[in-house]
Amino acid sequence: MPPPSTMARPSRQPDYVRFSPTTPIVIDNGGSIFRIGWAGESDPRVSFRNVVQRPRHKASGETVTIVGDNDPALMKYFDCTRTSHRSPFDANVVYQFENMEYILDYGFERLGATSQVDHPILMTECIRNPLNSRSKMAELLFETYGVPSIAFGVDAVFSYKLNQQLGRCNEEGLAVCSGFSTSHVIPIVKGEPVAEACCRTNIGGFHVTDYLKQLLSLKYPHHISNITWEKSEELKMEHCYVALDFASELQLFQKGNEIAKEKTRCWQLPWVPPTQAEIPSEEELARRAALKEKQGQRLRDMAAARKSLRITELENELNSLEDLLQQIDEVEEPEVLSVLSGTKYFSRQELESAILRVTQSLRKAKGEPLEPEEKTDVPLSEKYPLVSVPDDILSPEQLKEKKRQIFLKTTSEGRLLAKRKRIEEEAMRERQNQLEEEKRLENPELYLEQLHIKYRELCEKIESRKRFKTNGNQNVSGGVGRGERLSAAQKERMRLLTSAAFDRGKGEDTFGARDEDWQLYKLMSKDNDDDDNGQEEDEAELARLTCRLQDIDPNFIPKPDLVQLQATTAEFPKFRPQTAEDFQIVLDVERFRCPEVLFQPNMIGIDQAGLDEMTGISLRRLSFDDSMKDEITKSIFVTGGNALLPGLLPRLEAGIRQIRPYLSPLKVVRAYDPILDAWRGAAVYANSPLFSSQTLSIQDYFEKGEDLLRQYNIKYTI
Repeated sequence: MPPPSTMARPSRQPDYVRFSPTTPIVIDNGGSIFRIGWAGESDPRVSFRNVVQRPRHKASGETVTIVGDNDPALMKYFDCTRTSHRSPFDANVVYQFENMEYILDYGFERLGATSQVDHPILMTECIRNPLNSRSKMAELLFETYGVPSIAFGVDAVFSYKLNQQLGRCNEEGLAVCSGFSTSHVIPIVKGEPVAEACCRTNIGGFHVTDYLKQLLSLKYPHHISNITWEKSEELKMEHCYVALDFASELQLFQKGNEIAKEKTRCWQLPWVPPTQAEIPSEEELARRAALKEKQGQRLRDMAAARKSLRITELENELNSLEDLLQQIDEVEEPEVLSVLSGTKYFSRQELESAILRVTQSLRKAKGEPLEPEEKTDVPLSEKYPLVSVPDDILSPEQLKEKKRQIFLKTTSEGRLLAKRKRIEEEAMRERQNQLEEEKRLENPELYLEQLHIKYRELCEKIESRKRFKTNGNQNVSGGVGRGERLSAAQKERMRLLTSAAFDRGKGEDTFGARDEDWQLYKLMSKDNDDDDNGQEEDEAELARLTCRLQDIDPNFIPKPDLVQLQATTAEFPKFRPQTAEDFQIVLDVERFRCPEVLFQPNMIGIDQAGLDEMTGISLRRLSFDDSMKDEITKSIFVTGGNALLPGLLPRLEAGIRQIRPYLSPLKVVRAYDPILDAWRGAAVYANSPLFSSQTLSIQDYFEKGEDLLRQYNIKYTI
């Protein structure tokens, strides 16, 4: 197992010492990705996720700090169950400077720097960054790393200026930056941002990805372990798009036509089909048969041994019982209980029954035919002799046996009564079936008509009872009277309650002093007992009639709402082997529903403006005339990670056209590279000769402190 130090050791850039101390270091401190490199170069040297994780090593228990993404093969040596990725940002503003220090350490070390950074630094930040965050960042860079000078600039403006040099946008325009956690709209006039008119909302790519993860997790809960945040981010970038008209797109998928099927995407999870068994050869079949015969012979030998042991045990038990019976025959009747006191038998009849039972078991074990038992009904008084014996002449063990015999006798009597009642009911049912069959044979047509009439009457009765319970009996005028809604049992219950309350109000409350008073509770607890019993009987009779009519009338169709009254058995779903379709995650409406939160944040519970509405707000905040606003709307520049979503530009243009006056000029363009243009623009800016005039030196910082940062505003046109 590798030591924890190997995880924190990054690969360093070998050419750090070749750059002169006057060459600035450019840092794009984004909410998702941290990029660092040298001024004047086309691409950053180091890029990684702007997150920190602090797991424990499984072997040593030491806590290590992991910055950015790491190899999953190495992460298995760490316990990540009690930690998670932590970002130094809160809504695109740095507030966790402890994590920010870890990230800067990692970035400078990857760049090749040692303990001190002796190069000027240009770092990006959000528009109108709070003074507290900027001052702590300056303190961290100056006092921890010994940076000689620093400069802060807005990433979206750097991207705009770079694309202006490429001819993609004008000097006056509007920068729409939709990033990881926030989105900004920044007006740019004469090459400089107008901070007073900018607009911001806390919606970004993180919310789109998180919303997609939630929807897929609810749709496929059995695959929730596969739907990670990283996989949701990948699905968003590959399959999501912005609908030009969200309502029309929803209706399209509701119809489920061919166009919706073409727009549906499928993600196939790893699935291995079950292997089909190959047909064994003759040698393999012979080997299996020999093995099966060997196992069968072993089982037969074990069964024979168990049978021999069982026969021996039964013979020993039978001999002991016969010896005990012989001892009872040699003594007189009063001494029988004393002889049986040390055994589990308490009478001669129980002993004879045990001998008969053991004899039958022994003959069965030997494979001999069983002797037919004589069905003699032994009276309960002889079967349970201790019931009639007084307690004072019995021993403690015999008293326990007497209680057991009393319980068994009572249970036997109850079973006999239930059996006799069941036999009588079956005989009565058989006589009723015979009578009905005789009636049917005498006049089949009349018999069938009577069954139909009775069936209709029962259906009407049950339906009227259901309506009565649901709505009550309504009178002609539409009102419902209290007395009309109550049954006879309910009216009696109300009368008892009224009587009890009247008697209680006469004087002293003596209710419950007599035993007769407690019968009132039993009477009041019976609510609709007669009606419920009658309903159960009617439903049972209806089910019987339905079965009878289905047997004798092929044209009979039962009512659908009453079919459920028939006795049906629950059918359990049959087992179905899993196929590749069970491991598919289908993306249909999720493809455009998740990016829609950029224009309708209220879909995820955030009461803020969307991108198109933010553009109108920012334009209204400008104190220029309409001609100047028309010049600005001729160059609406879209940057940030969400600018890569297909359909974002046409949807944004359509939303802004609804806000702007009719036939006003409008042009929406996307950055050449929405991801890297911010760093590249900052690298071009830092490589200019006049960059040193826009920086803050460490000497000025120690002399003036936060007041210098409060008044500091970088000039982008130099």
